[in-house]
Amino acid sequence: MRVVFMGTSSFAVPSLRSLADRHDVVAVFTQPDRPQGRGRRMTPSPVKEAAIDLGIPVHQPTSLRDSDVIETLESYFPDVICVAAYGVILPAEVLEIPEYGCLNVHASLLPRHRGAAPIHRAVLAGDEFVGVVTMQMEEGLDTGPYTSQRSIPVDDRTVDELTAILGDLGGEALIGTLDSIRDGDVQWTVQDDAEATYAEKISASDVALQPDLTVLHALRRVRASTSSAKAIVCLGDRSVQVLSASASDTDLLPGQISTDSGGLDLGFADGSVRLLEVKPAGKAAMPADCFARGAHLDETESWTDRT
Repeated sequence: MRVVFMGTSSFAVPSLRSLADRHDVVAVFTQPDRPQGRGRRMTPSPVKEAAIDLGIPVHQPTSLRDSDVIETLESYFPDVICVAAYGVILPAEVLEIPEYGCLNVHASLLPRHRGAAPIHRAVLAGDEFVGVVTMQMEEGLDTGPYTSQRSIPVDDRTVDELTAILGDLGGEALIGTLDSIRDGDVQWTVQDDAEATYAEKISASDVALQPDLTVLHALRRVRASTSSAKAIVCLGDRSVQVLSASASDTDLLPGQISTDSGGLDLGFADGSVRLLEVKPAGKAAMPADCFARGAHLDETESWTDRT
């Protein structure tokens, strides 16, 4: 099939590479380069980098509603448009272009967690499983019928770890869906809107660590945090990002700090959490026990969520 691919984040790269191995990917659409890092250097998306590596033409429109962009899309005569983590809503004019419609690789077990941050929301909600589906795109947000559903247990994995696994599964699911469409035996499942939930974009407040949280909810927030929504605590006058943590049996009150056991433990509402890896403000990531030894923390101080 002639395929136009639309995607931006690293989650979408396995889908692009899988398509390039099996189909004629004639163009890639991705979001414009963004400033990143302390130097605010303009940085291409992971999908753009992959497309350049594959030798596929790249387009980075600021909108899909411009007539010139619509004409460019039509000029490729795609049989199908495949989308994964693009971050842009496709207007009706785009949905109507390909013969076989527009397919989206969505990282949830629909109709649960429609929207921008399904993996984050699944971790925060304590879902036992996460998954990925291929769905037909409509004008509604993730409302179309789906097929090729795959799932994995969440366990203690972080959002980044789950994203990498589901990205690979999404690439496999997309190829399977296109094979079924070609063979004429694809089976679509219509979503039950009454069971739908919305996974809005994650923010820093969603992963903030506070002494009145339970240990369970604190650990979920650590696993759901990312470089754009960080789980940050203030230890005395030191701000650190918590990269990984586990439950501890140290007896602490909410807000207390302990380094007695050689680690770095924080008290929560119903127990304590041991920090395993942290990133102090302006410094590289390091083991939390190394940070604790170098910081000479005063255990008479409390930890807070204020930075």
